[in-house]
Amino acid sequence: MTGLLTILFDNPAFFLVIAVALILSVTIHEFAHAYAAHKLGDSTAKNLGRLTLNPLAHLDPLGTLSLLFLGFGWGKAVPVNYYNLKNPKKDAAVISFAGPGSNFAMALLLTVGVKIIEQILIPGEGFPNTGLSLIIRGLIYPIILYNILLGLFNLLPIEPLDGFKIVTGILPPKLSVQWVQLAPFGIFILIFLAATGGISRLLSPAIRLAIEVLGL
Repeated sequence: MTGLLTILFDNPAFFLVIAVALILSVTIHEFAHAYAAHKLGDSTAKNLGRLTLNPLAHLDPLGTLSLLFLGFGWGKAVPVNYYNLKNPKKDAAVISFAGPGSNFAMALLLTVGVKIIEQILIPGEGFPNTGLSLIIRGLIYPIILYNILLGLFNLLPIEPLDGFKIVTGILPPKLSVQWVQLAPFGIFILIFLAATGGISRLLSPAIRLAIEVLGL
């Protein structure tokens, strides 16, 4: 995946659409973490102003730069005080899944919305290739695709991604302790996968399946 700077120079309008899609996807993702933590008894994120849909509260400077230059990035991590949770191990997994889960939910809702609009415009025939239809698809489809991408990327069981914490919460206590010991190697694994194109190879089959299931 090339950096967004390439798209910026080649097609500024398309860059703007993708940038908005990414910002919305990251914002929804991080808000869901904060909301889940709050509902499970920890108000740390809320007290720090993270229980909001304001993108400025969730964008990480380094993650944004990585997105521009490398083609993948991340939002500002939502702080969680696990001592405030009734069941820290299980609740941490739920909080971690809330981020990717919200991205999948948003992708599904937007897809259903587009399908409904299709049926309203031309019942039973789908979108015609008109200017209006192309504009709607051009604006909505990137948001759907990047929500799918962000959700799947964060499910990779590699620290500091959500998938690592989800696995920690699912494993029996003894195995989870051994699993957590792998955390320091996570960032090096991610760098290696990014440098070798491994992330794209890992996610491509799941992305194609999601696109097929949603009928995009």
